[in-house]
Amino acid sequence: MNLSILIPLLNEEESLQELYTWIIKVMQSNNYSYEIIFVDDGSTDDSWNIIESFSNENPNVKGIRFMKNFGKSQALHAGFAKAKGDVIITMDADLQDSPDEIPELYEMITKERFDLVSGWKKKRYDSVVAKNLPSKLFNWAARKTSGVELNDFNCGLKAYKNAVVKNIEVSGEMHRYIPVLAKNAGFNKIGEKVVIHQARKYGETKFGMDRFINGFLDLITIWFLSRFGKRPMHLFGLLGSIMFLIGFLLALYLGIDKLFINKTSRLITERPHFYLSITAMIIGTQLFLAGFLGEIILRTKSNEARYKISREVNF
Repeated sequence: MNLSILIPLLNEEESLQELYTWIIKVMQSNNYSYEIIFVDDGSTDDSWNIIESFSNENPNVKGIRFMKNFGKSQALHAGFAKAKGDVIITMDADLQDSPDEIPELYEMITKERFDLVSGWKKKRYDSVVAKNLPSKLFNWAARKTSGVELNDFNCGLKAYKNAVVKNIEVSGEMHRYIPVLAKNAGFNKIGEKVVIHQARKYGETKFGMDRFINGFLDLITIWFLSRFGKRPMHLFGLLGSIMFLIGFLLALYLGIDKLFINKTSRLITERPHFYLSITAMIIGTQLFLAGFLGEIILRTKSNEARYKISREVNF
């Protein structure tokens, strides 16, 4: 199978018919073998019934319905697990991503041998203050932190080699950093393509300003996980040992000073250095224990699904 088109969605009943017709037109004009996977992330409108009607008329259309809203990352994770195409294309359901971009993205994966190609909405039709400026700041921070040179990490339109989606785990709100996850998994040929950004035609965005705050927090998380996710003791154990050693040496100095140098000086407990040494040793011990517990959790964690599926069609 040439292509898997993966579309996570939440309450997009108005745009689904137009999007579906547009994708089918592109698939047929290029003679692709394909599947379209809609992942309904707990919609409360008529989105699921529309997806079911598509699947009844076209066996290439498949659907996954979550029991409630679990988030875009979980929707992508579920779709990646089911995708069978040689190339997986992800796109949003709000018609802001153009299916006409699919053939070029497909060629970049199959002929230019990219592992992943991310869309870049160079010209945007969003609010400058509410979205464009925060997005530029966010993408700058993501580039500097991750080392992945992309201009638009959060663009929903991306193309992946099948092996990429089968070897990364998208959880929490990490869908923004899939290129970073791919790089950390060993897929280094990551490209970018300028894509058309269309103004939202129906409804309103499901993401508010809090996504940028969450995005920066997730950036810190992924920086830590990429470096110490498999060996937390290397960070916390090192910091803990340094802190404990500083506190111990300071306490040792105070003890020697009191016993052998300034025997008639004030009590150790009356000196602020004593409390600094005790605090340093306590913090050092806690950091060391945090690393130790992290290692235990890492070795005993279960990969329980972070979402619940209520319905599937055509799988």
